[in-house]
Amino acid sequence: MLHPSLLVPFYEHPAERPEDWAALIAAAPSLYGVVLNPASGAGGAPDPAFAEVAGRLRAAGVRVLGYADTDYGRRPHADVVADLVRHRDWYGADGAFLDQVPTAPEALPHYHRLAVAARAAGARTLVLNHGAQPAPGYETLAELLVTFEGPWDAYRHLDLPVAAHYCHLVYAAPADARPATPVHCAVPGTGAHPWGTLPHTLEPAR
Repeated sequence: MLHPSLLVPFYEHPAERPEDWAALIAAAPSLYGVVLNPASGAGGAPDPAFAEVAGRLRAAGVRVLGYADTDYGRRPHADVVADLVRHRDWYGADGAFLDQVPTAPEALPHYHRLAVAARAAGARTLVLNHGAQPAPGYETLAELLVTFEGPWDAYRHLDLPVAAHYCHLVYAAPADARPATPVHCAVPGTGAHPWGTLPHTLEPAR
């Protein structure tokens, strides 16, 4: 079993939450990576505040994963790749976090092409967020598959497969929540924007 580490999707602007970003960067040794998401993707222009925190994360040895929504295969290939290239060029992202990935095997050819393009755009680490257990073929495409995303009340009643290359992302979680996968994240946030909160262990003193 690998030592547990955190994959943190933290979707808040650094200028508005500098203390939280500082706490996240200070936790570098416990981090698998941080998902960078300036504007539901890279955005339309570089954001200096995100460039600054991305540089600090890289200097601390943390993977910076550029967020791109794939809309369950409906978003055009070129648009997803453009997002990843902007993450690389503007923020120095060395990985990619592809969101809203389907679980069905029929979409595998599309995501194989996206994986090849992500590697070509400099992604040394690729994470696919299915939010549920996907067909086995996806395991060859990425370093990490998110096989659960949802609230703690649902998660704690499930008996999910656990593997070193699986990740569980849990929200509405109590302070003692510990997802089963070696790479994971559990945050207290609820509602439509739970990933605007940090894991309990990383929250700075107020």
